[in-house]
Amino acid sequence: MSKVITLSLNPIDANSDESINKYICKKLNSKNIKLDNWKILKKSIDAREKNVKIFLKIEVSQNKIFKNLKIERNYKNVSNSEEVIIIGSGPAGLFAALTLLEKGKKPILLERGKDIRSRRRDIAAINKYHKVNPESNYCFGEGGAGTYSDGKLYTRSKKRGSIINILETLVFHGAKEDILIESQPHIGTNKLPNIIANIRKTIISCGGEIHFNTKVVDFIVKNNSIKGVILENKHKVLAKNTILATGHSARDIFYLLHKKSIEIINKPFAMGIRIEHPQELIDQIQYSCKERGPYLPPASYKLVTQINKRGVYSFCMCPGGFIVPAATNKGEIVVNGMSPSKRNSFFSNSGIVVEIKEKDLHKYEKYGNLKGLKYQIELEKNMSKSKPDLQIAPAQKMLDFLNKKTSNSLNKTSYQPGVISEPLHEILPQNIAESLSESFKIFGKKMKGYLTNEANIIGLESRTSSPLSIPRDNLTLQHIKIKNLFPCGEGAGYAGGIVSAAIDGKKVAEKV
Repeated sequence: MSKVITLSLNPIDANSDESINKYICKKLNSKNIKLDNWKILKKSIDAREKNVKIFLKIEVSQNKIFKNLKIERNYKNVSNSEEVIIIGSGPAGLFAALTLLEKGKKPILLERGKDIRSRRRDIAAINKYHKVNPESNYCFGEGGAGTYSDGKLYTRSKKRGSIINILETLVFHGAKEDILIESQPHIGTNKLPNIIANIRKTIISCGGEIHFNTKVVDFIVKNNSIKGVILENKHKVLAKNTILATGHSARDIFYLLHKKSIEIINKPFAMGIRIEHPQELIDQIQYSCKERGPYLPPASYKLVTQINKRGVYSFCMCPGGFIVPAATNKGEIVVNGMSPSKRNSFFSNSGIVVEIKEKDLHKYEKYGNLKGLKYQIELEKNMSKSKPDLQIAPAQKMLDFLNKKTSNSLNKTSYQPGVISEPLHEILPQNIAESLSESFKIFGKKMKGYLTNEANIIGLESRTSSPLSIPRDNLTLQHIKIKNLFPCGEGAGYAGGIVSAAIDGKKVAEKV
């Protein structure tokens, strides 16, 4: 008979199986429990008190040996099966493909960008030489935007069974089992590419197809039903069903949908900056200690407030991480954050973003359902005006921003292309700049020491989510007017992050 117990331990004991076993025996008043009679179900950090505790949820059974986890997947050979087109190889597209394999359908996955290895060279060119390949960058290519942007796996989704399924599939393809128990699971941008490559191998070995450098430029639609797609090289790919999983930055797809009168709608989104502190400072604030020590991970934070009925919140917080250039075209500055698996960078960074409201878009009404997209593009271009041919980002010290003062110097930064001192309080639209200033004051009260000139703010954090959504029927998950077209993931407005996008891709594939 199994029993689930909870323990609250200091970080040293929580990192020792022998110590955990001792506390289990004490709690259950038993001397017969061995190391293989229990397993951790959930692990989280409680830093609310001065002495940080690790919370453990543990399943214990004296009559059961918890062997190493063995995850199995039933992927069928689909070489001669019905084909399904998938546009995009981000988490939504990849997990849609894996689900089709389980259901006996053949995925034909079309990816505009390059494979993992080739894509890495294009990313290096952005960082070192400021060269942006519009088809292969931090947003486009095998694995999608998440591959080289951290691999954070936590989600607001409430579908616990679906989340576990996604995490176990990642473990099946090479992720560490730790992601199954951590409250904020994370793979790391140095580890995730190999897992994505393993998923590719699964798809191909089962008879599915993945085509890189393959850009979709048109949809074949007849009688309000999609029949296939046309590629940049003029070739046609035909299939009964098409899954559209192109991510939040595939603007050409939004333009194509608009041109063909396939309905798209505006949706809420947010924009702002990325802020970078010394990680040691964030550790001191969050753990209330001078040194974090070896038994605690680099500290993270989550901040949210309302300024004049406008939401302001932290986004994609990266402890021990780096800020990266996420532009998809020359002449725009977009920043994002990532962390390696060890989270051992000197820096901590997070997006701090502001809710964009309908009234902010009044100048763009003539663009109809593309107005949010046009607003986003204009702000990204404004960020590059001083250095239009480079990926050098405008930056300002945090207190200088509050005091509306251009910084005489800037702190060291992890942003490899480099930063330049600019008056972000003037460059950013007033609605964003004022909301950020007021929120910084509030966040400084919540986290004593957060409001400091030791921090740089860097612009522009603009790709938090798509400014558009592609409406679909709640029951069939097909587009509301185009049959057999299945929009999914972040680009369609139904996800926000790796796990939720993967869940949505899986759900759509099951409907197909």
